[in-house]
Amino acid sequence: MFVTPTCPYCPRAVVLAFKITVENPAIRASMVEATEFPHLANKHGVGGVPHTVIGASRQPMVGAYPENAAVEMVLAATQAESG
Repeated sequence: MFVTPTCPYCPRAVVLAFKITVENPAIRASMVEATEFPHLANKHGVGGVPHTVIGASRQPMVGAYPENAAVEMVLAATQAESG
């Protein structure tokens, strides 16, 4: 998950990402401060934050999602990757 220090939505999104990892140990989460790691932000096409990259999925979650929607997207992406 890419964040910036001034983003008002990023803290809640990061907490949600880590809550998901607690509920499902097969899922991992990392937080990257986009302005400190511009090479990573550019690699993943970050144009706005929070920007969540889900595995190999080409469809990131950009912006703050409601908890249910975020969980559904993460689970759908992880199920698609596992076959």
